[in-house]
Amino acid sequence: MISTFIRRIQEVYPNLHIQDVKQNEIGQNNDVFILNQSLVFRFPKYKQGLEKLKRETELLESISKTVAMPIPYPAYKSFDEMVVGKAFMGYKLIEGSPFWKEELFNIKSQNLTNTIASQLVTFLIELHSMDMPKAFVSQKQHESVHRTIENLYVRIKEKLFPFMRGDAQEKVVENFNGFLNNTYNQNLEQTFIHGDFGASNILWDPKENRIAGIIDFGGSGLGDPAYDFAGILSSYGEEFFEICTNLYPNGRQISERVHFYRSTFALQEALHGLDHNDQEAFENGIKEFR
Repeated sequence: MISTFIRRIQEVYPNLHIQDVKQNEIGQNNDVFILNQSLVFRFPKYKQGLEKLKRETELLESISKTVAMPIPYPAYKSFDEMVVGKAFMGYKLIEGSPFWKEELFNIKSQNLTNTIASQLVTFLIELHSMDMPKAFVSQKQHESVHRTIENLYVRIKEKLFPFMRGDAQEKVVENFNGFLNNTYNQNLEQTFIHGDFGASNILWDPKENRIAGIIDFGGSGLGDPAYDFAGILSSYGEEFFEICTNLYPNGRQISERVHFYRSTFALQEALHGLDHNDQEAFENGIKEFR
């Protein structure tokens, strides 16, 4: 199986000498390979992911010079054949490992914790205040945050409620109605956001005790900046989230929306599982609602 992907890379880049290959099992939407311990190649697993990866590649080319934090730069790409197993993107490996919550909780220095929070929030401020990249403007989605959440709610009721116990359904109804009926949420200003700002996409350098980079911009685009903080809350808990929001302009004002978005993450994973016939993702997402 791996050899098929490697053959494709060599077909497009015959002068790239490949000495060793390691598959990264984390990728939910892409088959990910580490070549020569220095290059990362991503192949979409699903047909729906082909245009998404192409768009992400264009976005990365646009924003790589506007943020100080290391992010992937697409040095290799092939989108001539928009077919699963053919289309790919490759970039130089950013040294580091996912910044799981255990890494954060093992840090005993409050100063270091504050520095890490500052690194993450500085990145988000840069991202959220960016002009919309040209690659995105032509495909700009004018759907409001409110409409996006309405559509998510409809899909959850149609597809997931049959698998959920009654009290769990009632809690979801209460959460979504609370968000959708809040008039303030009906005209939220949208910015450029990362879209999946959680532990698996935040890389940590344990030798230097710093954030090494941010990866996976596949969910990036127009959105509510609060959504990125929901990733921080979900990954690291209330205490670290509070430190981060205190560093972000008007951070206190987004807290209620952040908690709402976080409450939808498991259900979104369950929907992903249903949409892509991924039983593990479905079970992980639905288990607390059964």
